[in-house]
Amino acid sequence: MEYKSIKNWPEDERPRERLLKFGAGELSTAQLLAIILRTGGRNKSALELGRELLSEFNSLREMSDASVSELSIVKGIGKAKAAQVKAALEFGRRLMLNAEGKDGQMPCVKHSRDVYDYFRPKFFGLKKERFLCALLDIKNRIFKESSVSEGTLTSSLVHPREVFRYAIKEAAASVIFIHNHPSGDPNPSRNDIEITGRLIETGKIVGINVLDHVIVTDEKYVSIMEGGYL
Repeated sequence: MEYKSIKNWPEDERPRERLLKFGAGELSTAQLLAIILRTGGRNKSALELGRELLSEFNSLREMSDASVSELSIVKGIGKAKAAQVKAALEFGRRLMLNAEGKDGQMPCVKHSRDVYDYFRPKFFGLKKERFLCALLDIKNRIFKESSVSEGTLTSSLVHPREVFRYAIKEAAASVIFIHNHPSGDPNPSRNDIEITGRLIETGKIVGINVLDHVIVTDEKYVSIMEGGYL
């Protein structure tokens, strides 16, 4: 079949023109990639290159994790096009991280879902466990957060003294613990529950209430408090 450049397609079939006419939400992922790539290569249209990228990497997540050289495995994707794709995916990642409220303040936490919605982007796609401590004021607004540990969660990594040192220094009214399960299963382990119980007891001693411990994955979450694990 003879190669035909996108610019020679009927106007309603061209990705950029479709976006201008119908909006970005009406385009497929391959069509959006075609706009980012701008031009084709090796007798392929930009749309065909977009489709091949999706086929090679299965999902945008895998594509985001890939290096420039790995993206260039697809014939027709040189370093320049790979850099364009990486830049676009990084824009999306930064948009997810910008979860502040409209007034520029951190959100007021009323439910574990609020915690998940705010912190999910910070854990999205991580391959190892990370444990964070969110500091809240008397109005249950998160005003700071601290990274407690990275790696498989153990009592040696999450020591109550170290966890609460920063919260005491910053005069937090309460704290919420958040950590991820890269496996995709948000259900707490026995170790997760034991560590949470120990942190709650320490919080009582130092006068800082532990509101929750939320375990997150890319798609789901579990609240140890709301789930009745303690």
